[in-house]
Parts: sequence; structure tokens; C-alpha cells
Amino acid sequence: MLRRLLLLPLILCVASLGAAQAKPRVRAITAFVRLDREHYEAQVRNAVTLLHRAQSAYQNAGYEVQTLRITTQPFPQYTRGLSATQQLAFLRSLDGLAQQQGFIASIGPAMLSDSDGRGLADLLAEVLASSRNLSGSIVIAGQDGLHWKSIAAAARTIQYLAAHSPGGQANFNFAATAMLPPYGPFFPGSYFTVNGHQFAIGLESANLVQEAFAAGQDFPSARSSLAQKMAAALVPVEKIATTLAAQTGWHYHGIDVSPAPGGEASIGAAIEKLTGVPFGSSGTLSAAALITSVLRQLPVKHAGYSGLMMPILEDNTLARRWAEGHISVDGLLAYSSVCGTGLDTIPLPGSISTRQIERMLSDTASLAYKWNKPLSVRLLPVIGKRAGERTAFHDPHLVNTVLQPLP
Repeated sequence: MLRRLLLLPLILCVASLGAAQAKPRVRAITAFVRLDREHYEAQVRNAVTLLHRAQSAYQNAGYEVQTLRITTQPFPQYTRGLSATQQLAFLRSLDGLAQQQGFIASIGPAMLSDSDGRGLADLLAEVLASSRNLSGSIVIAGQDGLHWKSIAAAARTIQYLAAHSPGGQANFNFAATAMLPPYGPFFPGSYFTVNGHQFAIGLESANLVQEAFAAGQDFPSARSSLAQKMAAALVPVEKIATTLAAQTGWHYHGIDVSPAPGGEASIGAAIEKLTGVPFGSSGTLSAAALITSVLRQLPVKHAGYSGLMMPILEDNTLARRWAEGHISVDGLLAYSSVCGTGLDTIPLPGSISTRQIERMLSDTASLAYKWNKPLSVRLLPVIGKRAGERTAFHDPHLVNTVLQPLP
């Protein structure tokens, strides 16, 4: 009750602010579907119907919807009993169905714990290397601690995808996750293990952070401005979702309130606007902590990471500061201690060893477990490229940058 009273002034200002600011993009509408192998096509069609209805509802309200998504339970649960060849064929048929129906899919973790077999990780690697629409993950830490066998399997998967996909870009669709809760809308770590028939929303809202901050602004004023703008933007998004849930019978799980960046909608530029110095300089950590404190108090139902995202290759300013050497892997982990999603879309020289990747994974997993917070890792080694050379990704969602020396 006390928290509701404290948030009341924030909620009351939403109506007056909502019409005065730009809307965030809806990055993801994600449906969670517990697949039955014998009836999966009908289940998918049912979920796609929901997704299209949600898409129309948001578009009619003036939002741009970027992607429609389906997350299944971990794929080993619905491919069990099939031969390796049959498993591969089934997952490729799911990939084809996603292409046909206009959605992308997360097939969940190959390994939820160290007791899961290494062969499942190898299957995931083979699937993702040639897939157009599928994402997947491996869980490297949970409430039971670090998963060392899974860390090793994730490192091998990253190396395989680097070597067996054009430019290593399949690693964009793979994540090693630690302490991530189920039912998050953002890929590639999205998963669930129990019931389906839910949906969640993910936003591209770094533009709101940029709007909230002003050059020379003090931190308390910046915090107040950001809280008002984010609440004004997210409350209407949730209202549409709850209405949709009441109309369809699907359960609304929440919004991942992370202000995801995209190109010029840059979280790096927003933080630089507040601090007045390049991202990675002193003050960056304080700015990250400020944003995180606002996100945690937003008056909507939270899902997924709900933290500050710092994906190097999805943010123009972060990619530029990476090229200039202002940002390091250790620096990103330091920021992740107060916010963040870990090491996200980090470009690496192709000579990186599996052991070096394991160390980066274990550091992230240790931090996530220590502070009981969701973090993940997406690494993109570029075979044939060395430190000092520029990446050449051919993907509209990735920003090219200069490779830095191995950590």
C-alpha cells in the first residue's frame, strides 16, 4: 500500500504527459506456447492469431510494431524420443513455419542445468547455424550456482556458430543466460518451463531516456524527468495488453521495461547527454544506476530483464565508443553490477579461444549469481578478423565497429 501511495503522483501525471511525447516502438510481442509435437502447427496458428490481434491493437493506437515472436518450452522436451536426424528435421520444419507465418521463435535452452547432455547443445548449434528465424540459449547459472558444464557447452556453441554461419552472425541468435526469469519477451534468452498461453511485451524505448535527459541536468532532476516520461509511455502500453488479455483469454505476463536501444535510439547517447562525457568515462556507472532505479519503480507489471541494456552492436553510440576504446568487457561487467543485461552483442577477434570465452561466461555468471540478477552473454567472434580491423556484418539490426584486443 505504501508503494502505491508513493507512486500516486507519478501515475496521476501520466495522462497529461502521454500525449506530449513520442511513443516507444513495440520491439516484441511474444506469445508463450507449450508445443505438442503432434499438434504444433495448430498451436502456432492459434498463437499467430493472438499476435496479429495484438499487433493491430498497438498499431491502431499509433505504435510501430517491429516483431511478432513465439517462445516454446525448451526444445528437448518436445523432441524427446526422436533420433538426432528427426530432431533436426522437426526444428527445421518449425523454422520454415515461422518464415511462412511471419514470426520469429525462441526454442528455449538446450541446457537448463549441468545434468542435461552435451549433445543437446550440439544440436542447438547445428540448428542455429542454418536457421533464419530461430533463437536459443544455454543456462549457465541458476539458484543452484554456476553451471560449469553448461559454460563449457556455451563456449563451444559460440565457437561453432562463429565458424559455421556467414560472418558468424548466427551468434546474434544465441545467448548464455544466468538468473534470467521465465516469460521474458526479448530474444534469444526468452524461455519458460511450465505452462504456456501467456504473452509479454518488449519495447524499444531508449528514445524516451534521451528525451528525459538534458545537457547540464543534475541527477535528481534527471531521475524525476525519466520516471515521469517512462511511466507516461508504459502505462498506456500495459492498458492495451490487459484489455487484450481480457478479450482473448491469454494471460498477460508483463512488460520488459528495459529501454532497449536501436541505432540512433541510443542509450549510449542518452547517458552521454546526462554525464557530458563519452560513455565509459567516470559517471557512466552512476548514470546506469540512476536509470535502473527508475525502471524498478515503474507502475507496470515487470517481465524479463527489466534492466538497462547496453548492446554494443545495436547502438550507434556504444559501437563508436567501443571502436574508440572507451568501453571494455570489464567495464561492461562493472556497469552490470548496478544495472544491465551483461555482455550483449560483443564483437571479438576470430582468434579468441574457447577457454577465453569460458572465462567471459563464468565472470558474467558469477556476477549474476552473486547479486541474484538476470544477466546474459552474446559474443560474436569474427573469423579471419583481428584487433584493429572493422567488422562487416550484413544485418540492418547490427552496427559495424572496430575490433578491440582480446580481454
